[in-house]
Amino acid sequence: MNEYPACPKCKCEYTYSTGSLVTCPECFYEWNPEEAVAESEEITKKIVDSNGNELLDGDSVVVIKDLPVKGASKSVKAGTKVKNIRLTDGDHNIDCKIEGFGAMALKSEFVRKA
Repeated sequence: MNEYPACPKCKCEYTYSTGSLVTCPECFYEWNPEEAVAESEEITKKIVDSNGNELLDGDSVVVIKDLPVKGASKSVKAGTKVKNIRLTDGDHNIDCKIEGFGAMALKSEFVRKA
C-alpha cells in the first residue's frame, strides 16, 4: 500500500514524495502533508471556472463550448451568457436559467467568468 495520503484535490491514491511535498500523478497537485487538512477544506469550498477564476453565487458566466441538451433539438451555443448563477454541490455545480432552455445545471469546467 502507498504510505502517502490520497490527493486532497482528486482523491487519487497513487501519490508520491518529491522532497518535502507530496505530488499527485493524475492532477499534478503538490501539497505539504502537514498543511493538507486546512488546504483541503479550502479547495472543496472553491468552485472555479475553466480559467481557474473563483465563482460566486450571483456571478455571470459565458459558456465556452457548444453543450448538447438532453431532450432538446438544439444545443447551448458557445458564447451564451448566463446571469445570476447559483453554486451547488455535486458533479454539475452550477444551477442557472438559460433563455430558450429554462432551468439547467452546468459543470463549471465549461464556463468562464464574464
